[in-house]
Amino acid sequence: MRTQQQFLSAYAKSHRNPLNQLIHYVCVPIIAFSTLALLWTVPIGRWLGFEQPLADWVNPVTLGYAPVGLFYLRLSLRSFLSMALWFAASVVLIMALLHSIGTQWLIACAAVLWISAWALQFYGHQIEGAKPSFIEDLVFLLIGPLFLMDKFYKRVGLGGL
Repeated sequence: MRTQQQFLSAYAKSHRNPLNQLIHYVCVPIIAFSTLALLWTVPIGRWLGFEQPLADWVNPVTLGYAPVGLFYLRLSLRSFLSMALWFAASVVLIMALLHSIGTQWLIACAAVLWISAWALQFYGHQIEGAKPSFIEDLVFLLIGPLFLMDKFYKRVGLGGL
């Protein structure tokens, strides 16, 4: 498996244009959150017959967290902790939205955000003149948020990941 630096360097090659970078700074978190929100609403726990409240917590997000977390941990402890923070913040927001607007509205809002953010991302890559990294390798869907955290840490003087 490639190292974290190899992944980040490869990702950076198709994210050099300042407008494309700005679009990614806005859209990657939106895509990450809306993807988790949409997946959270898939009721695997209910399908398996779990009782409430456990049924609500057995979904693709919670089931997928272990392999994704292990991927980030394999890259570095700091990456794992950074992405765990993204995950936790997303879950808190998802739960707050579920309680305030309900499942149907969460699905609708997340779908609109997801589609809009992806459209902007593809526009950014059109400006860049380079195809998105995940076209070559789907693992780059996990590298996008990490790339932003690396940039953020550097910008605020905490070093990179």
